[in-house]
Amino acid sequence: MTRSAWWAAGGAALSACTLAVAQAGGGADHDELRRQVMAVERAFAQTMADRDLRAFAEFVSDEAVFFSGPAPLRGKEQVVGWWARFYEGAEAPFSWEPAEVEVLASGQLALSSGPVRDPSGKLIARFTSVWRLEAPGRWRIVFDKGSPAAEAAKP
Repeated sequence: MTRSAWWAAGGAALSACTLAVAQAGGGADHDELRRQVMAVERAFAQTMADRDLRAFAEFVSDEAVFFSGPAPLRGKEQVVGWWARFYEGAEAPFSWEPAEVEVLASGQLALSSGPVRDPSGKLIARFTSVWRLEAPGRWRIVFDKGSPAAEAAKP
């Protein structure tokens, strides 16, 4: 094998390894991935404060399942349709913020949870959401479930 052929083969192998690591989520360290998901959750919550249902929809995966109503809401269309009621009016009926975020070692799934508060700041519930990395740098929510504050306080 000539020297140039060896370098070409080595470069191709290195590129393939780099791509595989990036696709597996190894391109960012765990703390960075947690920061990304924390920022995404905050941006998602900001859609409520901004009263922006279209922006809310951008964070919802096409195959999301939300436990918001009497039965699970399946798919982006159902989720956004149900949540539209919370985006009506000038004042947000509640707000939320992430308190905890954890990401799988693969960098493909993350869990976020935290408090939900009424407009006066009173704790009314806790949420738990599962996020999936659907494209490079693009996290979307795939599962979401809230618990009333009294239930959330139980061990």
